[in-house]
Amino acid sequence: MKLAIKTLFYLLCASTLLMLSACITEDVPADTRRGNFEALWKALDEHYCFFDYKNAEFGLDWNEVRTRYSPAISEGMTNEQLFEVLGDMIRELRDGHVNLYASHDVARYGDWYDAYPANFSDSLLRIYMGRTDEYRMAASMRYRVLDGNVGYLRVPTFENAIGSGNIGEVMRYLAPCDGLIIDVRSNGGGLLTAAQDLAGIFVNETTTGGYICHKTGPGHDDFSAPRAIDIKPFAGLRWQKPSVILTNRRTYSAANSFVMFCKGLPHVTILGDRTGGGAGLPLSSELPCGWLLRLSACPMYDRQMNLTEQGIDPDVHVDITSDDYRSGKDTMIEQARKIILGYKGLRNDLKT
Repeated sequence: MKLAIKTLFYLLCASTLLMLSACITEDVPADTRRGNFEALWKALDEHYCFFDYKNAEFGLDWNEVRTRYSPAISEGMTNEQLFEVLGDMIRELRDGHVNLYASHDVARYGDWYDAYPANFSDSLLRIYMGRTDEYRMAASMRYRVLDGNVGYLRVPTFENAIGSGNIGEVMRYLAPCDGLIIDVRSNGGGLLTAAQDLAGIFVNETTTGGYICHKTGPGHDDFSAPRAIDIKPFAGLRWQKPSVILTNRRTYSAANSFVMFCKGLPHVTILGDRTGGGAGLPLSSELPCGWLLRLSACPMYDRQMNLTEQGIDPDVHVDITSDDYRSGKDTMIEQARKIILGYKGLRNDLKT
């Protein structure tokens, strides 16, 4: 009798596992051309965070996109042809955070910077930074004192964490300067925490830098309540003098967030071109064929609950002029230096 009961128990367990396995298998799209198309469309449909915003901005209808691209899919197409169709489809979102990664290429959207002046030059930067023994390095940052006793901090990326020791040494070295230029032009982003840590040099108490929401369901408007993104004061020396942050259209993602955190703070001026945006924290998903899809999943807002997905306007708009390019001058750095020296002259006038 006991043996019969055990046998029945194992049979029930086995049948349950088979049913569960069947359910899971049904949810996984087949590795076919159509299956990969549907998997990509569905992943974006359920997890992408800017559908309502993009619909209001330029009339994006994701269901219409599916209907329009679906006839282009056939089982006889090559990998390259499938990749081309899927790449064209994700570019409909006009989002630099939405990418499709395959072994032969990366599908991406670049109009957020391709259609605008670069406003940055490595050749000009070398003139201001000098030789390798004329500037200092801390983590990924480079810094020195420019003519006029103006501190200059070049931050090319937030891909790696910036240690408090690094920030402390930069602040200690530049403390005697009359002002500070932080250059985040062509910084494509990285770690949001790195941007928060660097922004901490400008605040003396915990300050709300913006807000973030998280997806709570598959619906286009299924989001959590906004949660504050706190900027905590740096534990060491903090910057209390005039500062100018340089931006261009390639200031993106976490660098865009850094500008968002700093804009409106006392003595901080944003100078240059509109940033590139990228205000959605990315999420990754794998298609049945093994290609990797990255998409914007968590929208971020500034202190006034405005989306910065399309970029942040500078306080002072400046482009590098053709004449300055030819004469070896960076128009943005020169204008930033004038602003800082203007503050210095004002302080001297007040003293007298």
